[in-house]
Amino acid sequence: MLRARLTVDPARTVGPVSRRLFGAFVEHMGRGVYGGIYEPGHPTADEEGFRRDVLELVAELGVTTVRYPGGNFVSGFRWEDGVGPRESRPVRLNLAWHSTETNEVGLHEFASWLDQVGAELMLAVNLGTRGTLEALDLLEYANLPSGTTLAEQRIRNGRREPFDVRMWCLGNEMDGPWQLGQRSAEDYGKLAARTAKAMRQLDPGLELVACGSSGAGMPTFGDWERTVLTHAYDDVDFISCHAYYEEKDGDLGSFLASATDMDRFIETVVATADHVQAVRRSGKTMQISFDEWNVWYLSRVQGDLAKRMDDWPVAPPLSEDAYTVVDGVVVGSLLMSLLRHADRVTSASIAQLVNVIAPIGAEPDGPAWRRSTFFPFAVTSRLARGVALQVGVDGPRYDTAQYGEVPVVDAAATADAGRVALFLVNRSPTDEVEVSVDLAALGARTVEEALTLSDPDPHAANTADRPERVGLRPDGRAAVEGGALRVVLPPVSWTAVSLS
Repeated sequence: MLRARLTVDPARTVGPVSRRLFGAFVEHMGRGVYGGIYEPGHPTADEEGFRRDVLELVAELGVTTVRYPGGNFVSGFRWEDGVGPRESRPVRLNLAWHSTETNEVGLHEFASWLDQVGAELMLAVNLGTRGTLEALDLLEYANLPSGTTLAEQRIRNGRREPFDVRMWCLGNEMDGPWQLGQRSAEDYGKLAARTAKAMRQLDPGLELVACGSSGAGMPTFGDWERTVLTHAYDDVDFISCHAYYEEKDGDLGSFLASATDMDRFIETVVATADHVQAVRRSGKTMQISFDEWNVWYLSRVQGDLAKRMDDWPVAPPLSEDAYTVVDGVVVGSLLMSLLRHADRVTSASIAQLVNVIAPIGAEPDGPAWRRSTFFPFAVTSRLARGVALQVGVDGPRYDTAQYGEVPVVDAAATADAGRVALFLVNRSPTDEVEVSVDLAALGARTVEEALTLSDPDPHAANTADRPERVGLRPDGRAAVEGGALRVVLPPVSWTAVSLS
């Protein structure tokens, strides 16, 4: 058995854990909305057409904020299409995902659904095929109490009180050649700054997110952030990060170390933002909104889209990955990376929420179930409170093809009101690891809860036919002995331990 020792000191804090770290993302893509959260004919559908079984799982997941309506979709979206009487709404082509958009679900319906979930709405504006004026119109419609044409239109459409949306994304992935209205960093930075200034004239208290690179592998990564923030630093509060990971060519070791890449991504963006801050002599510290992250088998997407290039179906299945135990372990590790950078990453959105690269699956006229990625997210959202702590890991390491040498054990910790939560990953595909943690400085004496995601078959997954094939199990081997926590981590596993 391998062994590792963790050092956790409550005096060595990273920063407060923002509840917005546990956000999600819903885009008009595939069956994420239609056939996902919304299915009027389903046995559990409420009077608005939303599936109660899905809503209950979303609430259990612990989602705090939801970014909407895209994503790539937003760069071709006319927000006016999704308000007013449903029978009068236009049917449009969804160019981003080669499908047809009926606009049955728009701002009012989605906000009503979020009210039931108990989560905050985070809106994206179209800066791809539209611009500042359209963003102002949407803001006025959403947030102005009354007295103008757009505010009164909202009231006539059934919403007397404003939506009062606080957090807004200024476009989406504007560096990407796949994006409608792709722009250079210079052009986007100027547009983002103009739009932000205009929106603040209407509502000074907004929190605004500028588009960062759509991935750390983009050829302009780093320079894009520097250029955009040179123009928009004084006008925005966040720069976005997006990252997706998948197991490639059977390279399990690199895939399990994906959080190493996320760590480096965040630290590079922080360094770039701080450079712009120093050059501008600004007193403001730029925050990061990691508003798209997940395991996503992107290599399969083009094949899925190619199958229907002569057709424009409504809500066709797309990127409905079953998600294995390995995928769930990686998602747990990515959450740990976000916690390790809680001082700068103060908003994040797992992409997406239902069906499409999602922790929740839902069959038409059938059941909804938890995929493997559901479990680490739900538990981390529930346990990670207070402040994130620095964790020192002394243990074995291994070589990866993509990221060099990395630790076998990945770890993060939080502390709040006499409780400590430890999050642990064993990246070894073959060996158990016994982890010990000296609790003297923490003052913790009791294991309240210990849960592990693992399986003898790390590629096992939950499906509609076998919705409980994999899941969390209590870890009876986690115990406090002689002032130290000892816990044994199975191969390819994610574990959470709550101590008091």
